[in-house]
Amino acid sequence: MTRKFFGTDGIRGRTNSGFMTAAMAMAVGQAAGAHFLRGTHKHRVVIGKDTRLSGYMMENALVAGFTSVGMDVVLVGPMPTPAVAMLTRSMRADLGVMISASHNPFQDNGIKLFGPDGFKLSDEDELRIEALLDAGDPKLAESEAIGRARRIEDARGRYIHAVKESLPDRVRLDGLKIVVDCANGAAYQVAPSAFWELGAEVVAIGVTPNGLNINDRVGSTHVETLQERVVASGADIGIALDGDADRLIVVDEQGKVVDGDQIMALIGASWARQGRLRGGGVVATVMSNLGLERYLQAQGLELIRTKVGDRYVLGAMRAGGYNVGGEQSGHMILLDHATTGDGTVAALQVLAELVREGKPASELLHVFDPVPQLLKNVRFAGGKPLDNPRVQAVIAEAEDELRGRGRLVIRPSGTEPVIRVMAEGDDAAQVEAVVDRICAVVAEVTA
Repeated sequence: MTRKFFGTDGIRGRTNSGFMTAAMAMAVGQAAGAHFLRGTHKHRVVIGKDTRLSGYMMENALVAGFTSVGMDVVLVGPMPTPAVAMLTRSMRADLGVMISASHNPFQDNGIKLFGPDGFKLSDEDELRIEALLDAGDPKLAESEAIGRARRIEDARGRYIHAVKESLPDRVRLDGLKIVVDCANGAAYQVAPSAFWELGAEVVAIGVTPNGLNINDRVGSTHVETLQERVVASGADIGIALDGDADRLIVVDEQGKVVDGDQIMALIGASWARQGRLRGGGVVATVMSNLGLERYLQAQGLELIRTKVGDRYVLGAMRAGGYNVGGEQSGHMILLDHATTGDGTVAALQVLAELVREGKPASELLHVFDPVPQLLKNVRFAGGKPLDNPRVQAVIAEAEDELRGRGRLVIRPSGTEPVIRVMAEGDDAAQVEAVVDRICAVVAEVTA
């Protein structure tokens, strides 16, 4: 069955345009609620959101949908995505919902769903919900069985306690000066509080959300502000989260950006030395740098690659018994501590290493030398450019050229109409030439 609503990370789109409307959110609540009505107990769903203006509209619509089919609703307000996953499991809820479009601008919003185990829904569950959405005839609850909604006020404290539990009691962050950028998003209260409670001196930016400024020149996809503040304040390290705080980018004391590959290398190697790493390797996507793969091999560890998307990383981790995985873009999944990507938990592991090793971040976090890598996007209006014979021919030529010396990854985005063209190899000029050649042909056939 072809997916109509769900992408690689839930349902996402521009609000009040297309299908991302209040009516759609209510229908999702009814369909997802109906799908998870199993057994005779009173069913419950946990709903959180980030700080987008449209979050109020989407939240109320989802409440209407879920209660109309007989589910009780627990509202936790602005909270990170991993907090919703954690609370869903700890509160024995049947379902969790995060209203967020992650790193996208405020005009977009999305709906992410979690099962009772705190993990994102399987493909099968999403397809069944899509079928119910297509049917459009929800079975409404009898009048006396309509659900109730209540808001809990201690959700932030519960999550802060949970993330602090990811570190041993002996680890404190005294003496560290940290700049944390919360992207004016979901973690604007919890992340600075967690670092401060562990003893760090915290300089917080991106913590004044107004509904319109989420991810606006702040956060993990706009690190320039963080780089400047780290250097200007003489901080030891900078931590950048995205709008829903499920991804992490680090800035060292010199203002240089550290991506997810270096973070995975640091955590994976450290956990291997401590005997904590499971599976004998780390799970990442096809976009991770070849340098990471070479570094892990030198440590006697394996790099397992998946399709792009943290759901695929997580699937491979669960299937293979791995406990460290992530994406170059900053999604870090540490299954010992969370059921989904958690930027704050991952940041604490990095900070613990900084304390343990006593080295500057610029030294500690330069774990391997990445090979030259270039990623470019080509926007298209419709169709399937990768099926075009000219595009297939230029890709085949590039693969032959890079064979044994690099890698080529071409894929359509799961969230927007672009083709992503990535190449890497030891020769930077060759990598650039290959990417430009492919992008030019894709642009021509889609013009």
